[in-house]
Amino acid sequence: MSLERFLGKKYPEAWEDAPIAGIVPWPGSTEEVDTSAWRTFKPVINQDKCIRCRLCWVYCPDGAILEVDEEYTNSKGRTFKISFKVDYAHCKGCGICAYECPVKAIDMVPEER
Repeated sequence: MSLERFLGKKYPEAWEDAPIAGIVPWPGSTEEVDTSAWRTFKPVINQDKCIRCRLCWVYCPDGAILEVDEEYTNSKGRTFKISFKVDYAHCKGCGICAYECPVKAIDMVPEER
């Protein structure tokens, strides 16, 4: 039995349509699904406080922390060649990034819809 036949469609269109147990039908399929509606809090990175240690990137279970080639000069005049951004389409708002940040450069703020 194919998965599409099992579910009746390729993906559930709303969370109410999802099967009781979550499934990952094939590798990489979670990248195709926007999970932003699951979030009640979202991480906001303070680029000025961030020391670019990559711990948020390492610990994010969904790969929603992105390292981008954007130069940033902080208020102390130190220039970094990279910045970190949040992929809000895939961030579920678990807060692990904020918890693991050694300088507390990530705040979890209520999601506004």
